[in-house]
Amino acid sequence: MTLALDGSSIDGSAYRDVTNLAAHAPGWLDSAVSAWSAYGLAVFAVLMVAAWWRARRTSATAALAALAVPLVVMVAYVLNDVVKTLVREDRPCQSLRLVTLEACPAPGDWSFPSNHAAIAASAAVAILFVSRRLGAVAIAAACAMAASRVWVGAHYPHDAAAGLVVGAAAGALLMVAVRRWPEPPTRRLTASRLRLLLVA
Repeated sequence: MTLALDGSSIDGSAYRDVTNLAAHAPGWLDSAVSAWSAYGLAVFAVLMVAAWWRARRTSATAALAALAVPLVVMVAYVLNDVVKTLVREDRPCQSLRLVTLEACPAPGDWSFPSNHAAIAASAAVAILFVSRRLGAVAIAAACAMAASRVWVGAHYPHDAAAGLVVGAAAGALLMVAVRRWPEPPTRRLTASRLRLLLVA
């Protein structure tokens, strides 16, 4: 069973306010936000690598948890995409017919929840389980990613907020499961050729 959500009835006016603000903002600001919206997810990949590199100096168990972060993000993305398919909310640029900074996606590219926000939030929460310092940076970056998706006109505010919730919940639940992995697999991997991935 699928829904057909009309997001404009939820916070369409807030969306208009944000996109109107973007339309009157300085060009450098719009360019910076658009660049972050388009390419900012690469920062989370860098933070994942940094978290893994630091975890290797802590323990093999911590390093294994860090290596699980990309898998956690992939699972969170799939879960978020399932929700998008079930809800089937049209993009705001299609429903409200506004000119936005980001080109309007084709019909069928659903809006709720935001994939960018979900990916960013799942990565941020998963990294937080490995490194509090890097996790705090990632959480701030995830919030900035969610906000940028509204600024460029790709999503309603509730799409971005829901993406953060789905991603954060998935990231937390999956990392709790990862932390409960038994010690024997870690010991076996440490004794194998994969040792360099787990121990500095």
